[in-house]
Amino acid sequence: MDEKEKLRILIPHWIAHNQEHAQEFRDWAVRAGEPVPDILAAAEAVDKANEHLSVALEELGGPINK
Repeated sequence: MDEKEKLRILIPHWIAHNQEHAQEFRDWAVRAGEPVPDILAAAEAVDKANEHLSVALEELGGPINK
């Protein structure tokens, strides 16, 4: 398996993992009882990173299901 194929397997995992973290950030921002703009901004940055990863995955040929 070459590096491109490995990325096509890894990127979907990274995206899912990032989604979990972004949701956790949002949950904690709510639990703080007041707006925490920097935590919410971090969640948005993770979402943006996932957008880039999704584009990269498509450029690589899409996910490989294993």
